[in-house]
Amino acid sequence: MFVGVAWNCAAELKFLITALLFVCSLATVLQFLPSRFSFSSAADIRLCVSNVSAAAAAEAAPPPQNPPPPPPQHQQDEVLESGVIKRSFKPYGAAAYNFVLMSAYRGGLNTGSHTTPPHRPPLPWPASKSFQDWGYGRVYTVVVVNCTFPSPIGHDGSGGKLLLLASTNGGGDRNLNLTDTVEALIEPPGSVNLSLYSSPPKYDYLYCGSSLYGNLSPERVREWLAYHVRLFGERSHFVIHDAGGIHAPVMEVLRPWIEKGYVTLHDIRDQERFDGYYHNQFLIVNDCLHRYRFDAKWMFFFDVDEFIFVPRKSTIKSLTDSLSDHTQFTIEQMTMSNKLCLSEDAGKSFRKWGFEKLVYRDVKRGIRRDRKYAVQPRNVFATGVHMSQNFAGKSTYKTEGRIKYYHYHGTISERREPCRQFLNATTTTIDGIPYVMDTTMRGVAPSVKRFELKMIGPRLQKTHQ
Repeated sequence: MFVGVAWNCAAELKFLITALLFVCSLATVLQFLPSRFSFSSAADIRLCVSNVSAAAAAEAAPPPQNPPPPPPQHQQDEVLESGVIKRSFKPYGAAAYNFVLMSAYRGGLNTGSHTTPPHRPPLPWPASKSFQDWGYGRVYTVVVVNCTFPSPIGHDGSGGKLLLLASTNGGGDRNLNLTDTVEALIEPPGSVNLSLYSSPPKYDYLYCGSSLYGNLSPERVREWLAYHVRLFGERSHFVIHDAGGIHAPVMEVLRPWIEKGYVTLHDIRDQERFDGYYHNQFLIVNDCLHRYRFDAKWMFFFDVDEFIFVPRKSTIKSLTDSLSDHTQFTIEQMTMSNKLCLSEDAGKSFRKWGFEKLVYRDVKRGIRRDRKYAVQPRNVFATGVHMSQNFAGKSTYKTEGRIKYYHYHGTISERREPCRQFLNATTTTIDGIPYVMDTTMRGVAPSVKRFELKMIGPRLQKTHQ
């Protein structure tokens, strides 16, 4: 059978062998031809292919960008005719942003405010500016810009933009003048609710908190929040600003009150990119002021290791009603020890709340103690940490005996038992500081605990330090 198959394919085999012989002969002859008759080599073919690929890539590539500007011409040190050696400084790169906008809000029919941490730009009319933190040696300082126009703007619902020009002109480097156009506020058509500026506020009392950072104690935050919700009542709200301090256990403490509508949490961790004083504390309180100024009748500014106290003969409402003709009042401080406790609490102090067991008050004389404050925000243009200096109306600090705050310095940032020393005395002096026993807050603790249980149940009973 094999012989038969080979015989039948003889013609095809002859043709194949002949073709192979022709190709081999042609290859042999080509080697002896002159170079001008040679065909393209493999290298030539690769070069051609690469040229085609490069041309295709050039067509697909985006157009070249403008080259960066040349570096500035640096001056050299020189000796002046007077013999003085004039030194030169050679700047490179960009040290900081010209302007950083956090927020902008409409302040009425013809006014608006921006809260920013910029270098200090000059501002044309009708803008006015106020600096709240005085720099404190940081890269950025806070400026609140108020723009007031002679007539209502956008009240017809047409919408528009508020532009701010921030220029370096007049700054330290007069050889370089840059101007940035900032779209501070954009109002789409029909977005402005004009009734907001004439309606009664949603809350009687609103708390504006400073930047919270560090490893905060969940138990101390729990106590502080329950105490102040009880103090300020149903028509109150608390604005908390998270600069890194609201870790998971603290969030568990806040969650019940967020669900109840008493707390709003702002994540401001991104502000750490901009080097401002105390985690941009002045920036945050001013943003809170302008963001919520039409939502509250009174706005309070104090910290989460401080507890506002009103004597039993009055209430927070009766106090603020009596001061309704004032834009601002300040609150005196009661400085409490953060480590001295009663001997009767030894061995069981972990069961008591912080303000319940720290009962010794610092009574050293001749020192200045910081005050905190409250304002009617619709009359305030900018604010600070301990008081506002930019407002319309009256201010008073004569509130002694009517309202005060107990300050437990540092306890909010320590996640351990605060009691370090137990005493059985009404007065004592430790490290040169005189103390007296003050059980005012201790007496309030049972009522606060019952209030918390009534409001949110036992869900926070197992909160740890």
